[in-house]
Formats: sequence, structure tokens, C-alpha cells
Amino acid sequence: MVSVKILGSGCANCKRLEAVVAKVIAERGIDAAIEKVTDYAHMMRWNILQTPGLVINDTLVSAGRIPSESEITAWLTQH
Repeated sequence: MVSVKILGSGCANCKRLEAVVAKVIAERGIDAAIEKVTDYAHMMRWNILQTPGLVINDTLVSAGRIPSESEITAWLTQH
């Protein structure tokens, strides 16, 4: 199972990223669990300067933007 974390305070972009990730997971049938991380101290584990952040299997793959579905698909299938 792939571990996915959405890092952010719950802003509109954070919610949009979560929706895109959930869509990719559902459409591709990927076995993954999504966790929202809103605690700033926990987010700083990945030293992000801007949200939203996307962490896959404890590796930060994106921060400060909403990646495309194709990027998310590639990251999820690589892990």
C-alpha cells in the first residue's frame, strides 16, 4: 500500500490537491491511503516553505503547487 500525505492547513489548494490525488487513486485502482497533515510542526519534518505539499511513502514530491494528474500518477506508480 502506498502512503500519501497532503500537507497543508486546509486551504482551497490543499483541498484541490487532495481531490486530484483521490481521483488518480480511484481511476487507476491504486492501493493507497491518504492522510491529511495540518499540524505545522509535523509539516516541518519535510521543510516545506509553501503548501500544499505532497508526500508519497515519506518522500516529499511536490510543494507549493498542484501537480498534474500525470505527475501524480507517475509518482504513485514509482513508489
